[in-house]
Amino acid sequence: MKKLDKIDIKILNMLIEDARKPYMEIAEACGLSRAAIHQRIQRLIASGIIGGSCTNINYKVLGFSTYTYIGIVLERGSMYDSVVKELEKIPEVVECNYTTGHYSMLIKLYAKNNDHLMHILNGKIQGIDGVVSTETLISLKQSINRPYLLQESMLEK
Repeated sequence: MKKLDKIDIKILNMLIEDARKPYMEIAEACGLSRAAIHQRIQRLIASGIIGGSCTNINYKVLGFSTYTYIGIVLERGSMYDSVVKELEKIPEVVECNYTTGHYSMLIKLYAKNNDHLMHILNGKIQGIDGVVSTETLISLKQSINRPYLLQESMLEK
């Protein structure tokens, strides 16, 4: 893949803000044709820079009012992959990271309420082979949730 230029950065930022933004609107903002934007986006997809698009869901509106981070300590770090396979079976778990520091992994999940969370913790997560302990951090309020916009200063010189 060739280096990104200012137009690539502008295209990426527009897609970060709204993945469904029409190519024509991006073309007008960039001063290019719709076909040129389409070709650039296809190149960004082929290079692996764009890996897909997503829709942001407001889970609270759907009744999931408890947003939680859970630090998990594993018996051995080598058990990470097998624990991930078990966590993938729990639909409320939406993110899993292998981490440094006190926890072997950090997961994020949505629960309907504290009772639902307790059921997930006690009935599912803590029963996974290799999980030694967990620490639960409930998010009381999310104040910042924004995409990481790219800056032209990130371009290689």
